[in-house]
Amino acid sequence: MSEHAAQDVIAGIRELLPVLRERAQEAEDARRVPEESVKSLQETGFFKLLQPKTFGGLEADPVSFYTAVKLVASACGSTGWVASILGVHPWHLGLFEAQAQQDVWGDDTDVRISSSYAPMGKADVVDGGYRLSGRWSFSSGCDHATWVLLGGPTFSGGKPVDFCTYLVPISDYTIEDVWDTVGLRGTGSNDIIVNDVFVPKHRALSFIATSKCKTPGQEINPGPLYKLPYGSVHPSTITAPIIGMAQGAYDAHVEYQGKRVRAAYAGEQSKEDPFAKVRIAEAASEIDAAWLQLTHNIDELYQLACKGEKLPFPTRLRVRRDQVRGTERAIFAIDRLFENSGGRALQAGTPIQRFWRDAHAGRVHAANDAERAYVMFGTGAFGLPVENAMV
Repeated sequence: MSEHAAQDVIAGIRELLPVLRERAQEAEDARRVPEESVKSLQETGFFKLLQPKTFGGLEADPVSFYTAVKLVASACGSTGWVASILGVHPWHLGLFEAQAQQDVWGDDTDVRISSSYAPMGKADVVDGGYRLSGRWSFSSGCDHATWVLLGGPTFSGGKPVDFCTYLVPISDYTIEDVWDTVGLRGTGSNDIIVNDVFVPKHRALSFIATSKCKTPGQEINPGPLYKLPYGSVHPSTITAPIIGMAQGAYDAHVEYQGKRVRAAYAGEQSKEDPFAKVRIAEAASEIDAAWLQLTHNIDELYQLACKGEKLPFPTRLRVRRDQVRGTERAIFAIDRLFENSGGRALQAGTPIQRFWRDAHAGRVHAANDAERAYVMFGTGAFGLPVENAMV
């Protein structure tokens, strides 16, 4: 893949931003991203960024993907969130056995996949595969997908023997509309229900393999992109849109404050308020710091993979440390701006309150459990063993 192709996608995303911004309230009202927005993202080539070349993808560098995600989220938080989640799944599928990839993309390379990785169901080992059952929550963008990746423990003889991600077609699951929230309302993160479905062995991927960065998909996808750790790529997929939301909130705040007159302060213009300027500076710095750390760390891993070098475990721990810190920085920035936005910013339909709600909703995702990530980093800093698949 040429760098030019990825930049073309990013350019297409930039052109799409005004439309996505206009549809933000529509997404929130419908509790799902409009079909037109998903189609437009597809037309830019966005969903092909992390898809293997083997199946018509661009196999771009991860920073290009996160850049596109950040842009989308700066226009509409829910659309950016769904784009990031659906957009990373081609990368994950690229780690599966070749037959699994063929099952999904053999007839249509535009097929999309949603997910719910939390262990809300379980699978029993049977001849040739597994019997899977359960209810999985928070499958963002599932209405725009025809396959799903589901996480859960694997049992044999009544005892847990592994933890896997299972790939399931839409014919084997149902979607229950339960998503009614105060933030990320437009993500359509509904429940997935599976009732005693057979999953062939090739459609399961052990987390042991992903944590070791040695997966069966590397046989047909030998590029550096598919040698990166799941625990680096996926959590960053959660933080990137939140940083984008912070950027969107910042842009909306600066534009609004530039026109605002504060009646309570004798008609003072907000743009002349020194304290407002301090908050803007603080927020801008936090957003920049979050983004620079996230992109620097991921690019460092990617460049090592490009050279065929080992990915140092301390670097992987740093990726997770700065990923959760990036979310915290973004939340701090939005809070500082929102506190100084005035009462009119509370009105339904205004961007600042929507970004504030969306970012805080994204903050509660398990990938943003800051204390756990910090403990892992500290454990590694002392030279003690770190046992966690999300690194």
